[in-house]
Amino acid sequence: MNGLERIRLLPLQDKVVSVEQALQLIQEGDVIGLSGFGGAGEAKTVPLALAEYAQKHPIHITLATGASLGNQIDGKLNEAHVITRRYPYQADPSLRKAINAGEVMYVDQHLSELADNIRHKNLPAINVAIIAATAITEDGQIIPTGSCGNSANFIEMADRVIIEIDMTINPVLEGVHDIYLPQARPNRGPIPLIQASDKIGTIGIHVAPEKIAAIVMNEIPDTSFGMDQPDEETLAIASHLIDFFEQEVAAGRLPENLGPLQSGVGSVANAVFAGFEHSSFNNLEMYSEVLQDCTFQLIDSGKMTFASGCSMTLSDGWAARVMKNFDQYKDKIVLRPQEISNNPELIRRLGIIAINTVLEFDIYGNVNSTHVAGTKMMNGIGGSGDFTRHAHLAIFVTKSYAKGGAISSVVPLVSHIDHTDHDVDILVTEQGLADLRGLAPRERARKIIDICAHPDYRESLNDYFERACARGGHTPHLLNEALSWHAQFEETGSMKIA
Repeated sequence: MNGLERIRLLPLQDKVVSVEQALQLIQEGDVIGLSGFGGAGEAKTVPLALAEYAQKHPIHITLATGASLGNQIDGKLNEAHVITRRYPYQADPSLRKAINAGEVMYVDQHLSELADNIRHKNLPAINVAIIAATAITEDGQIIPTGSCGNSANFIEMADRVIIEIDMTINPVLEGVHDIYLPQARPNRGPIPLIQASDKIGTIGIHVAPEKIAAIVMNEIPDTSFGMDQPDEETLAIASHLIDFFEQEVAAGRLPENLGPLQSGVGSVANAVFAGFEHSSFNNLEMYSEVLQDCTFQLIDSGKMTFASGCSMTLSDGWAARVMKNFDQYKDKIVLRPQEISNNPELIRRLGIIAINTVLEFDIYGNVNSTHVAGTKMMNGIGGSGDFTRHAHLAIFVTKSYAKGGAISSVVPLVSHIDHTDHDVDILVTEQGLADLRGLAPRERARKIIDICAHPDYRESLNDYFERACARGGHTPHLLNEALSWHAQFEETGSMKIA
């Protein structure tokens, strides 16, 4: 098979070209909309060829995506000096270095907002959309691959569209996507989604055939991922959360299945979520961004009945297992555009419980998700802001320490604020869970220090807090000391007071 059988609208088969021909559609200064979210579903052949081409023929672009990309695409484009501006999220070491050096202008944006900002011309228009596809249907719908991301939005908004038919993707994915885009303002109607399992759109992305400028065949597989196994600390965090949820159900504040759950990405979040497998909870649902290993683990165990997401990002073992047995999962999952998976209207309506990870939080509950020592970008805010502000419960989890204890994850004042204390309900470390609902700043500080902080840092935090309270204020601080822990770490390599 040469891939043409996946292009079922026959006139479009004439648009299949070489990658070299497709590259001619990209011009200096273009804004490129590239499919991909969480390392899944990115177009690969064209952007990797662009990086190679730029080694001899310099070209510069603005790159917009759904979220992070796999196959080191961000890194290779950066090393070829192709990217001048990047949004809304990345997770590549090479690109991160360029961002922190000021060589690439990075717009760290809430994932739900990018498409609407382009739609309403707050950001430059998309010149070329490069989109990975499983297939093209008889009526011209583009079937996405392992993620939806901003693909539908980019196709809708772009001047020119390049489709990559991904021959490494199993065609069984067709039918798992639910493509729906909000109307333009003004007079936008409500999004007609009431339950996490509702399907409100189409199985593919509609596009006028004449808008497709080229079709390229891809044989490069998605990136494989590894997930760390749960350790003593992540198991403790999971245990604290399960105990809390049991108490909330007993008190009548949550339904027996808790309501739809959202999980951040990464090994800590994955391990914490996997803790539900050994809990008393059943009929769990997810309404989230990335469906990780834990999602399918909970489906297999019978604990989870449905999961809605934007992408599937799986370890090698789970990817093989899921695709081999996809028929048993197909009616239990759905993939949506990120403008829907992360939509504040829907998050509030569904009553989501949002569980995300952090770099650090302070004694009043402000959260830093993005910046190391307040200045150096790690990855980005991603969808955590979309969910935190609008969730029924906004929960953040982290180990109480990092770098073998040289860093406290609980500090007097965070060095960068992504989520303010107004939006944060629950904080959890391996030490314990602090329920901050209905508490004033001084009350929040006492709980966070006593419950969440590592014992090695508790005395120092108490000393800071008590001296700040003596000075007064609604949210007491010692401005000349508030960031001294970070400054000391930069100077000595440890936050611990000698």
